Amino acid sequence: MITRRTFMGAAAGTGLLVLADGVLVPGSAAAAPSDRRWSRDRSANGWRIDLAAMGTHRIQGTTAKVALHTAAAAVLLHVARRWHYEIAPLDTGEGGGVTGHTTSRVIGADFESNHLSGTAIALHPTAYPLGGSEPLWPHQEAVVRDILADCEGTVTWGADLTPVKASHFHINAGPGSRALAKVATRLDTSRHSEFRTQTAGSVADPATLARLAKSRRVQRIRTR
Repeated sequence: MITRRTFMGAAAGTGLLVLADGVLVPGSAAAAPSDRRWSRDRSANGWRIDLAAMGTHRIQGTTAKVALHTAAAAVLLHVARRWHYEIAPLDTGEGGGVTGHTTSRVIGADFESNHLSGTAIALHPTAYPLGGSEPLWPHQEAVVRDILADCEGTVTWGADLTPVKASHFHINAGPGSRALAKVATRLDTSRHSEFRTQTAGSVADPATLARLAKSRRVQRIRTR
């Protein structure tokens, strides 16, 4: 998987940063967030940490499987499916693969606790770690914004949070949310064929005026 980090890796070893025009300037590595233990019975987005609510799901088009909360799975699997087809494969072993539900309560930021409730997913987390300075390429970010538009404001992207984590996505609607249930039903490939046949090159074009307008509307929604 070619990312900005792999492209600029040689300079990183010299303590230099590469600007967009290729100029090398002195720099330093991003400060690593401090790890701590999450002790609450709910994750940061308000979902109860309940092992009985988890299910294991295969990401369509891949051999990768991920554990997620059953009420959040359809939406987060849609995010993962489009990432796999349009940004980089999730089942090659590169970039850290996929992380969904986890029982480890050690977190670097509050939003990482959402993995405990199965309402978060991290895609290539070692390529785009917490607090990392590695952004997506502009065309990749456009795809992610379009994916978020599909989710109609029910998903928050870690690149919009502090500290940043470009690999991270979590449900920002609360448990029992009607909006989330509506979006989940629409994106559930077991119910609808619109996304079941999705392959590279057959998804909606994020550069169309209608898709860009929808993406901008979603970006204006304030999420937690």
